[in-house]
Amino acid sequence: MRLEKRLELIREVGEEILTEEELLSLLQKKAHPVAYDGFEPSGQVHIAQGLLRAININKMIKAGCKFKVMVADWHAWANGKFSGDLEKIQKAGKYMIEVWKASGMELEKVQFVWADDLVKDRAYWGKVMKVATNSTVKRIVRCSQIMGRKESEALKASQIFYPAMQAADIFHLGVDIAQLGMDQRKVNVLARELGEKLGYWKPVAVHHHMLMGLQLPKTNAEGREREIELKMSKSIPDSAIFMTDSEEEVERKINKAYCPEKELQDNPVLEYCRYIIFEKFNKMKVERPKRFGGNVVYNSFEELSDAFSSGALHPADLKKAASQYINKLLEPVRKHFTKGKLKNMLDEVKGFNIKR
Repeated sequence: MRLEKRLELIREVGEEILTEEELLSLLQKKAHPVAYDGFEPSGQVHIAQGLLRAININKMIKAGCKFKVMVADWHAWANGKFSGDLEKIQKAGKYMIEVWKASGMELEKVQFVWADDLVKDRAYWGKVMKVATNSTVKRIVRCSQIMGRKESEALKASQIFYPAMQAADIFHLGVDIAQLGMDQRKVNVLARELGEKLGYWKPVAVHHHMLMGLQLPKTNAEGREREIELKMSKSIPDSAIFMTDSEEEVERKINKAYCPEKELQDNPVLEYCRYIIFEKFNKMKVERPKRFGGNVVYNSFEELSDAFSSGALHPADLKKAASQYINKLLEPVRKHFTKGKLKNMLDEVKGFNIKR
């Protein structure tokens, strides 16, 4: 694939690239750079973790990257997920991999790496110590956003380990491109600042967009935590569509979603159309009665958003169409978990008591 096309694919993934000049240089030097993303196993998978992650990883693979996915089970333990029950955390990790198997992620080209294996390697802890001894506690606490926390929270000692571990992951896995969400930006910047100083390298960071939650967005007084308050949350079930939600649940949640008429900014239903539906379908058909204009087909997100902003497309019709397309994408995942061990796996994960 031509260099320009590889760069274009990665640009589609990255809402922010640190830096594009460094990325271009890397792609010129390496046909198959190593990229990675990581996740805390923490219960049911919502569509940002499922569909959006599969879309982004497949694009990175198409751009020539070797992709590693960190199953951050020890990180989840440090962050108090499932009250620190590592067995539950690891079961949730296996369930998440099964979700991606049914979501269209090119798993044959993805290497899953469990933190539980990394921590058995003495060299890994040497890298963690290098990061920690070259960082102040204040600097580490500023990274608390990566755990879904705020700087003002009283952190447990285990949560202080977390950013140092995540930065060390990058160097221990030989990562050229840290391809995580915008909420992980601070630790990637830490790794970029320390890499060469510690005798490693300066990784490129490609931060993807954080899909909004379905409810009315909140903004705090300073606006600094706005990204976290906009994104969907497992602790607020109606803010998120989960990968095994029934058709009825998907319709109910989207019908309740924040979607003011003609409003493009901070509109979660339009976000789903842009980042998921038009990534998987070439066009979007909106069905409606003749008295409301009849059926209409949009061949791009730009066409859809223009129609919505002008008032030609009503929120109720947009929501109905979005529900139909999201349900098409979730149907293979729902079927995947209908029988035997996989159904038991899903039921068990649903029954876990999720702790933030």
